[in-house]
This record gives sequence, C-alpha cells and structure tokens, in this order.
Amino acid sequence: MHFLIREENAPLSAETRWKDRAETVIIGGGCIGVSLAYHLAKAGMKDVVLLEKSELTAGSTWHAAGLTTYFHPGINLKKIHYASIKLYEKLEEETGQVVGFHQPGSIRIATTPVRVDEFKYQMTRTGWHATEQYIIEPEKIQEMFPLLNMNKILAGLYNPGDGHIDPYSLTMALAAGARKYGALLKYPAPVTSLIPRSDGTWDVETPQGSMRANRIVNAAGFWAREVGKMVGLEHPLIPVQHQYVVTSTIPEVKALKRELPVLRDLEGSYYLRQERDGLLFGPYESQEKMKVQDSWVTNGVPPGFGKELFESDLDRIMEHVEAAMEMVPVLKKADIINIVNGPITYSPDILPMVGPHQGVRNYWVAIGFGYGIIHAGGVGKYLSDWILHGEPPFDLIELDPNRYGKWTTTQYTEAKARESYGFNNIVGYPKEERFAGRPTQRVSGLYKILESKCSMGFHAGWEQPHWFYKPGQDTRYRPSFRRTNWFEPVGSEYKQVMQSVGVIDLSPFGKFNIKGQDSVRLLDHLFANVIPKVGFTNISHMLTPKGRVYAELTVSHQTPGEFLLITGSGSELHDLRWIEEEAVNGGYDVEIKNITDELGVLGIAGPHARKVLQKLTSEDLSDDVFKFLQTKSLMVSNIPVTAIRISYTGELGWELYHRREDSVALYDIIMNAGQEEGIDNFGTYAMNALRLEKAFRAWGSEMNCDTNPLEAGLDYFIKLNKPADFIGKQALKQIKAKGLKRRLVCLTLATDDVDPEGNESIWYDGKVVGNTTSGSYSYSVQKSLAFAYVPVELSKVGQQVEVELLGTNYPATVIQEPLVLTEPARNRLRKKNGKDKI
Repeated sequence: MHFLIREENAPLSAETRWKDRAETVIIGGGCIGVSLAYHLAKAGMKDVVLLEKSELTAGSTWHAAGLTTYFHPGINLKKIHYASIKLYEKLEEETGQVVGFHQPGSIRIATTPVRVDEFKYQMTRTGWHATEQYIIEPEKIQEMFPLLNMNKILAGLYNPGDGHIDPYSLTMALAAGARKYGALLKYPAPVTSLIPRSDGTWDVETPQGSMRANRIVNAAGFWAREVGKMVGLEHPLIPVQHQYVVTSTIPEVKALKRELPVLRDLEGSYYLRQERDGLLFGPYESQEKMKVQDSWVTNGVPPGFGKELFESDLDRIMEHVEAAMEMVPVLKKADIINIVNGPITYSPDILPMVGPHQGVRNYWVAIGFGYGIIHAGGVGKYLSDWILHGEPPFDLIELDPNRYGKWTTTQYTEAKARESYGFNNIVGYPKEERFAGRPTQRVSGLYKILESKCSMGFHAGWEQPHWFYKPGQDTRYRPSFRRTNWFEPVGSEYKQVMQSVGVIDLSPFGKFNIKGQDSVRLLDHLFANVIPKVGFTNISHMLTPKGRVYAELTVSHQTPGEFLLITGSGSELHDLRWIEEEAVNGGYDVEIKNITDELGVLGIAGPHARKVLQKLTSEDLSDDVFKFLQTKSLMVSNIPVTAIRISYTGELGWELYHRREDSVALYDIIMNAGQEEGIDNFGTYAMNALRLEKAFRAWGSEMNCDTNPLEAGLDYFIKLNKPADFIGKQALKQIKAKGLKRRLVCLTLATDDVDPEGNESIWYDGKVVGNTTSGSYSYSVQKSLAFAYVPVELSKVGQQVEVELLGTNYPATVIQEPLVLTEPARNRLRKKNGKDKI
C-alpha cells in the first residue's frame, strides 16, 4: 500500500524539482524512455532525468494495441521480447500499479505449405532459447480458439505466455518505479536546444531552464527526427498510419470460459485479440494502400500533436476485414464501436535504432519503434546495461543506429517504410532481398556493367553481386527454404575460382585511413593482434572490456604510422564509432578518415590470378617477392592501386583498392587480360561457400559481442603476450584461466535439398546442446557444411551430433578443419615435401 501513497505525492514533488546536472537526460516520455529511466535508476545511476514535452504516453504509446509476444525471427531480439514479458509479469507487484497484463498465449496461423515451412524454419531456431514455442495441429488450434473457420488452416505456431498489456498503465507503472528509485520525470518540459560542449557533455535547454548532461538519449518517438536535427543528424524515420478496430460485445465471445489467444493470420495480414467481451482487430495494409504521414516528413510534426488521432479510413482496410470475417465468422455480426488511427514511427527496415550514434559524442538513441510496447522493457534493460558497463550485454548489430548513413535519403526511407509496413506478415525466407528504394546513390562503378548479369544483394546501401547467371538460366528472384535457382550457378562460380580465376566486386567494404603520431599506440590499444610491419597486412580483432569480439578488421601498414583498415560493409560505422570514441577518450593524436565511398575494391582470386595480373604490371608478383599478407602500391596498366595479397576465398588472390572512378577501367583491363585463362565473375554466395571450406570465420556469424575469440578458435590472432594492454586483455586472461565451456567446430552433414544457414539447433542425445552459426553447401565434398558452437566435450573430431533443418534432424560429424587447405598452406606443404625429397 505504501507504494501507492508515495506515488500519489510523487508527481507533485517531481514536478517542482529541477536539476542543473544530470548523468543521463532521456528525451521522451513514451514507454521506451520511461523504461530506460526506470532501469537506469533501479541499477543505481544517480541523476537520471526524463524530459517530456507534454505528458507521459503522449505520442504513439497511449493508442498502441499493446500486443506482447515472445516470438521474433531475430535470434537476439527474442531476448528483448523475453526480458520485456518477464518484467511486465512482476511490475504490478513491484510498483503497486495495475498494468492490465493478459497472457492467453498467441497463435500464428499457417494456411499455405510454404508458411508451414517457415514455422519449421523458426522452430529450429527456438531450441537453444528460453522462449517456449510449438507447432500445433489444427485440432489443438480449434480447441484453443473455437470461433475459427478451420477450412484452410494447416498448422499454428503457438507461444504460451504471449498476450497484451494496457500501454498507458504499463508506462505509468514504469514511471512509478523510476520515481521510486530516484529518477526525476519532468513534464511538460519540451527540449528547445541541445548544445554539445568540448568535454563531451551537453547543455540541454528547456523553457524551465537548462541542464548539463553527461549523455543524452533520444527516445522521442515520432518527434525523434526533430531532436536529431538539433544535433545535426537526419534520422531515417517515417510516421505511418496504423489502424485498428474495436467491436462491441459479441455474445459468442462473452460465453467463452477463458480468454482467446491472440491470433495472427499471416496471409490475411492482421492480428486479432479479445478486448473485454468483444474483439480488437488490426491489419497491415499493402504498400500501395497504406498511408505515410508525408506532411510530417517535409514540414515536421505539428507542434501541438500529442494525444490526437488521424481520421479513420475503413475503405483502406476492407480486404483485411473481409479476410478476418471469413476466418472468424462471428465478426460478421459484430458492431464496430471504435476505430483508432494513430501514428507509428517506422525505420526503413522496421527495426528500431538503439545505442550510441557515430559522429556525435555521448548521444544515444532509442527510436524507430514500430512495436514499442513489446520492446520497451527489454530495450530499457539492454540500454541501461550498455550505458553502465561500456558494452552491450549481447549483440544486436541489427538495431545499430549506425547501419544507416548519408546514403539514407528521405525518398529511400519512405519507399522502405512503405515496403516494410506492407510486408509485415510476408514469409521470412533466408537470404531475403527487398527491392524498394534501390539502388541508392551508393553504387560501385561496376553496377551498370554487372546489374543485368547477376542477382544483386543489398549491403549497407551498396548493391553487390550475389550470383551470376548464364544464358538460359532462371534469372528470377526465387527465395526458398530449400535449394533454389542459384544453387547450380553458384557451383559454377565456385569451380571458376578453384580451377581458374574469378573477379569479385568488393567495393562495399568499410575503409578507414588512420595516421598521426599516436596511430601505432592507438591501434595497439584497440587490437588484440600485433601491429603489422610497414608493407604488411594482418587480421586483427577489437574486443570489448569483457573480452567479446566487437569487430574484425584487416589492418595494412602502408607507410610508417599510416594505416588502411578494412571492415565488412555492415559494420562500417559500428566500427568507426568505437575507434573514434577510444581515440577521443584516450587523448590520442591521430587523424581518422572514413574513405569507404572514395575507394572501389576488386578481388581477383584463383590459381591463374597471378598470371593474369602479371600481364598488367611491372611489379614482380612472384611468391617470394610479393608474399601472402603483403601490401604494395603499384600500377595495373596505367591505374594506381593499393594491392593486398589476401583473399577471403582462401585461394591465391589480391584485393585491389583504387579510386572509385577507376573501377570500370580497371575491371575492363583485368577481364581482357584474363581471356586466355577463361576469367569470369563470381559473387558473394560462392565466396561464402569458399570461405566456409577454408574454415574462415565471419564477423556477425562465428564471432560477435556474444562470443569470445578463444571459443571462436581465433587464438592465432590474439597476442596475450604483447606488451600493450589492449582492451579486453585482462578479461581474456581470466576466460583462458577458467577454461572454455563451448567451442566452435566444423560439421559436415548429409541432407537432401536443404542446407544450413546459421542459428539452427544442434541436438545430441535427445537434447539441444548448441547452435550453428553459418552454413552452405560444400561443392568439393558434395555435402552440407556448417560452423557450430557445441559443448567442449562434444568438440572432438569424429563426434556425431544432429542438426535440425526444417523439422528434420540430420546426422552431422565434427571434422578436422579446414575441409580444404588454403593456397598459402598448400604452398608451404609443397615446399616442405619438396625439400624433404631433396
């Protein structure tokens, strides 16, 4: 009871106080901002201040449908959902505030065979999670939801513990908790300007006065763009109109003994749940029919908009209403008592942006939530852990705000938000491509030449060839859970690189130039590997303080103290932010330049790679003179390139870095020179098959902020005995002393027409014991190949386990890695055997 008494007084005392200093200022009083305030204060942070422009829940929170589900196709986003639901279950008890949490479970409905495949695909990713999830038969569905028309239903994906919560009550309970632990929630207190100071702190100005903050967090919902503009950023967010309909009492619903589970009819593209004795129904219209609030994008959100709604438009959702009436016939007789049409903020890919932002110090975001209610609890916990401990508790690169860059225009954002909203319930295939808003301005010089010859993939704004087609082949985009039309062409490209010579466009790589008098010292502090000598390249890892793998880069020492750093396209600004932050915090005298868009990159690989390139340069490319992992500046024909002898294929090869405007000329010269050798293109699918056979790890799959480099088998690149105290060194020593619990292994498995993709469950003795991280078909042994984490005791060569793919467990064997030796290893072996004979 005493909570309630304190709570009644708290808002008044909270309203009158003001602080001049704050550790963290959160801007926005929706469920996300309030959850972060609650978590930071509960974890012991003093001086947490939340500023809300009008009142708590104004914006998208108050009118949300309030759905909560454990389900998510993203592996770690499941953890966010899980944390939210576990918090909501105990929030009422903790704060004394009723939250209106219902947990009748939820069922996703499959009415097509491909949807059943999708459920099986999702189930194989569930075994190694805490989340309960089951595929259920039509009989069970009918028993749980007796009002359904069962004609078309083939199966259901059932999550017990799912349900819905009252968004207003939830936010008020989090606010009560935040105040209880000492946070100040101030409203109405609109932020009028944000002024960065040279020491990294901020002056936050409001009509009530100004406040100095060590960090600010933008959690401003559909106002987030306005807040971003105050610090010079254009956040790619678009408000879309989402409608849901509430019916009056339906006698058949009222007569039920227990609450209906939440229903998601994926083909009909709507959700449906019980609301008191009626039903609440919310559809996602197609991209042609759905409505984007364009005027807000061009002119900003109307100043007074807070708890208003848009005009409803039943015509727009009629086809979904009809689908729902066919699926749940009692709807036909129901009266509509309320239509809610309110703004939800969408990012281009529907996922929120969560974390620190590159290019602005101590500015964090928690914005772009299309599903804020289910994300609020988990994201508040995740962000507070990150803020307090200096690294994220687990890897959520897919929510990194830095996945977008200057290429993300308003037109792109709008096209994507439309597509993402319309595709809300589309089948989620592996290797999925979405085509709206493409290409962006970020095309390599080769895009025009290659686009008609290949299937392009989208990587951080870039178009990059996935696979090439030959005359007569099926060129359509045909996603599938099984082997599809790219399977044979990729096999040909694989053979091309193994037997002859292939060329690949690698321009999307992130590329940084670092120089200055402290450059060596900075890199020695950032990387667990030693710094390469001038003229050489190595593979190096940046670790977090807890010894997790934050990033993998290749580091080339070009001239004394000047370095070229290369990372994957998806981690360009993710890595740059980390490097810049360490440079500033440590006071290093360095100059860091992002040159990603200035340089094109061509990879050439295969046994004839040297023969082709040697025709074009006077530089001696022989093995003794241009060694593996050397880097040199040279002329290819008349084009200046930085050539690094390295290839992610594991075959003889070079990466050629050059001015982007030279890409076409360089490509033409190389292709002409290689006619005799039968030179041809290859794409990233073939490269993936090649790197897996060579047991090359990939960042984001085999290693990330969920893994340490020792369990990932990266010991070779980690120099614990180097003098510099690199980030994560002490933690890694402790991890090593304690011993590992799991290891990354290489598996071969005999399947039929399906290959591992990553994140599938590994079974042993009837139990799930681990997970795959990536996989493909091995064209050399003609079996499937996968990397997987298994307990140390199951990691020996020859160990038998099972891999679950689409509902079937296939036998798999731990093999000696690599399956195929790399070209440098084969070379060393040849020389050694030759010498022995002599």
